[in-house]
Amino acid sequence: MREAGTMIHMENISKSYPGRRGEPLLRVLDNVELHVARGDYAAIVGPSGSGKSTLMHLIGCLDAPTSGHYRLEGQDVAGFTAGELCRVRQEKIGFVFQGYQLLKKLNALENVAFPLLLRGVPLRRREQLAMEALEKVGLCARARHLPSQLSGGQQQRVAMARALCYSPSLLLCDEPTGALDQTSRDELLELLGELHEKGHTIVVITHDPCVAAHAVKRYRVEGGRVWKA
Repeated sequence: MREAGTMIHMENISKSYPGRRGEPLLRVLDNVELHVARGDYAAIVGPSGSGKSTLMHLIGCLDAPTSGHYRLEGQDVAGFTAGELCRVRQEKIGFVFQGYQLLKKLNALENVAFPLLLRGVPLRRREQLAMEALEKVGLCARARHLPSQLSGGQQQRVAMARALCYSPSLLLCDEPTGALDQTSRDELLELLGELHEKGHTIVVITHDPCVAAHAVKRYRVEGGRVWKA
């Protein structure tokens, strides 16, 4: 059953990994409850080793939970196969990572359009969509520049445009400011706020409480549990 207005609904989510030989399973997440509505701007903050990276992988359908239910836009994906999770990622989630992950030999426009190429979108249409995405992040003038010709903040904006180009349901940002200087960090946080005002659903994973403070809703991960901050 589809839940009106709900983007992420996690219920009793646990994740364990095999221990070393002879050791018990390592439980990284323990009975997590997490609810994010459509249009929310949420931050998940926690120190290294808290379980936040594992939670990000589950939210982004990069991994499956050991137990519990995870409904993304009303679709229970907790028991999906790797192939089914891949399709969900392609259709519903735009990722922004700390390291940009741009292709060095492609210019900004080509990097943004690359996911559309993989989806079989015709050239003219994907260039149009990529330029529209670059416009959203204020980088149309840099469309023909290679990553090496862009600052760190500009490269992260290209990565943001790439995540937005196919209109995903969820924008999932993993430490998006981690590699940026103070000025670029402030500019990126301002951009996230603008995207939220335009109706995008955003989840930011961060170790930095100052970054989390810009979100409308905040959650803290510690010891494998999640609390509303």
